[in-house]
Amino acid sequence: MIDHFGINVTDLGAAARFYDKVLGTLGHRRLMDFGQAIGYGTDQPNFWISTFDGVGTNREIHVAFRAPDAAHVRAFGEAARELGLEILHEPRMWPEYHDHYYAVFVRDTEGNNVEAVCHTANEGD
Repeated sequence: MIDHFGINVTDLGAAARFYDKVLGTLGHRRLMDFGQAIGYGTDQPNFWISTFDGVGTNREIHVAFRAPDAAHVRAFGEAARELGLEILHEPRMWPEYHDHYYAVFVRDTEGNNVEAVCHTANEGD
């Protein structure tokens, strides 16, 4: 069900030092680092920390739900649209993450960034 989730932090350096150390005790490690976003896990990054200019005290969370295929990702986006919710990023391939990453990002009713993702999509799905 949960593919990955992330939290926003005010001090990425301090948070990274904390998570590098404490998650290491559980056998997890830093797997990806995009400068303003760092992904942790064992085989794939399931937990992310990130920051952005103007991050405040009431920070949104990011959660991604795993979808079996690209059609389900599109259905997730359409369901959100039918409810009148904001589409942050239309369904598409995200090759900067990996070659088969297909996702849609929406804003939920509480202002959180919610994603549906398929890891096995191909261009044209």
